[in-house]
Amino acid sequence: MYKNLAAALAVACFISPFSLISSAMAAEPVKAAFVYVSPITEAGWTRQHDEGRKAVEKALGNKVKTTFVADVAEGADAERVIRDLAAQGNQIIFTPSFGYMEPTLKVAKDFPHVKFESVTGYKTAANVAASNARYYEGRYLAGIAAGRMSKTHVAGYVAGFPIPEVLQGINAFTLGMRSVDPKATVKVVWLNAWFDPPKEREAAMSLFDQNADVVAFHTGSTAVMAAAQERGKMAVAYHSDMRMVAPDAQIIAVTHQWGDYYTRRVKAVMDGSWKSGSVWGGVREGMIRVGDFGPKVPQKVQDEVLARQKDIGAGKLQPFTGPIVDNEGRTVLAKGARLSDEQILNMNYLVEGVVGRINK
Repeated sequence: MYKNLAAALAVACFISPFSLISSAMAAEPVKAAFVYVSPITEAGWTRQHDEGRKAVEKALGNKVKTTFVADVAEGADAERVIRDLAAQGNQIIFTPSFGYMEPTLKVAKDFPHVKFESVTGYKTAANVAASNARYYEGRYLAGIAAGRMSKTHVAGYVAGFPIPEVLQGINAFTLGMRSVDPKATVKVVWLNAWFDPPKEREAAMSLFDQNADVVAFHTGSTAVMAAAQERGKMAVAYHSDMRMVAPDAQIIAVTHQWGDYYTRRVKAVMDGSWKSGSVWGGVREGMIRVGDFGPKVPQKVQDEVLARQKDIGAGKLQPFTGPIVDNEGRTVLAKGARLSDEQILNMNYLVEGVVGRINK
């Protein structure tokens, strides 16, 4: 009896330290961090990414521990924050802003065992993946709604910076609008800022003064929507449903759905399957959707837009299909041809119907 007990204790002493370590590792949640370029407001770019973070928590429960730092300026501040999060032991860090790409790559070199997700960036490394959404698909659909709803045949567009992603959106919106109203024009105001509510509001008001009765925007706040509500005009919500801000003005929302992607990437860290690469998903992948129609939009228009959304998801409709002419009269794409992903990603012109120039 004593002999057997001693043997059992010896085995237990030999095994238990490793078992305890293994169990502790298995029970340890994955630490995931998020860096946001603006404050978390009631709706908008940062709100949608924070909703994605919350979706990760809901899906994975106590298997994940998330944290975030908001209102981080692009550049040196971003590098400092990303580096600090890596040093704190986060295993995966999401950096959703174009200006975070270079700081992310720089920090990643010093933390090879940490995984980084550069959202809207395009450069990758062994431990840096890039992802983005085909926002232009939603923009085209919103353009159809705007074309059906506008009485003046003039839309406005408040734009942040003239990067390809923004140009894609302006062009797709214009093409969508002109597909149902060939007389439509789109006037652009450049802000050179992603999040500046006073400037966003001022730009929207100036566009309304130029006969635009519907506006779209590529900035980070709800200021354009609030301006449309105040002026009794119409607006296309971006990033999030913004009916809480503009219940009468909103005609449609182009929303970004990050939860599934973020959850998949955190799971990949958990099971060791995470790999670098580039993902560019749209309607088909569930990363972009339109809907959340306002009360002014007739059911007929809603049905038309949703039918075109199904066509895009099924691959039957590609917004950038020729003929396409730029707003200086040059043929960009022949009739029946389609832009390749590479051509879309390097877009550097404005299409016919856009009133404005690319702000250098």
